[in-house]
Amino acid sequence: MDIATAAGLLGGVGVVVGLIMMDGGNFAAYFDKHAVLVIFGGATAATMTRFPFSVIAHGLPMGIKFAFGGRAMHPRALIEELTKIADIMRKGGPMALESVEIPDPFLAQGIRYIVDGYDKEFIRTTMETDRDIFLQHLDEGSKVYRAYGDCAPAWGMIGTIVGMVTMFANMSDPSKLGPAMATALLATLYGAVIANMFCLPIADKLHVKKEEEDISRTLIIDGVLLLRDAKSPSLIREMLVAYLPEHTRHELAEAA
Repeated sequence: MDIATAAGLLGGVGVVVGLIMMDGGNFAAYFDKHAVLVIFGGATAATMTRFPFSVIAHGLPMGIKFAFGGRAMHPRALIEELTKIADIMRKGGPMALESVEIPDPFLAQGIRYIVDGYDKEFIRTTMETDRDIFLQHLDEGSKVYRAYGDCAPAWGMIGTIVGMVTMFANMSDPSKLGPAMATALLATLYGAVIANMFCLPIADKLHVKKEEEDISRTLIIDGVLLLRDAKSPSLIREMLVAYLPEHTRHELAEAA
């Protein structure tokens, strides 16, 4: 689980709740059904206009999954795992890999191709296609959340304008001024909170996850192809260490 995402969201909610508590703790005063309708209905409608429904349908859940989740194995662990697999393969051949438990599904897929005897070009093409489609889906998820984050403040402003119009149209009736003012202010508040505490941060987090997955899956593809060529464990380690940051390379070399 990505601790930073959970901690950031909880911290943001805590700040908002803390401000309300400092203002008297009247949570009912911060709820307005008209403002909720303007923000969620309007932002959802605008986002659906921007994207096909299929993109929204898999982009929203993918955002939640990858914003809070993490990779089973990071590049350093992947290099160590590939080195271990190369050692097993050198001693027992490709068939010895059938009983090896591999935590990363993408790496497990590549090892299965080796065990089944597929040629190198098939493995490269299939795994690169799988990687590119997965990265495309992550990118689509990021765009959906960014679009929602862009729309929410704008619809908050629309709600504010509607509330102000209603307020000025009923200046002679004081009983209608309060609800109209609440709609005007809370619509802006909802839009700003949803965009800056939830949607835009998740969009940025998905962009970071996309870059991480690109590096990790490209590393796996190169490692699987080296295994297919029956390269030695030490050579595989040396060729894949370029994917690591400089300080991590030294740590891996010392561990080796």
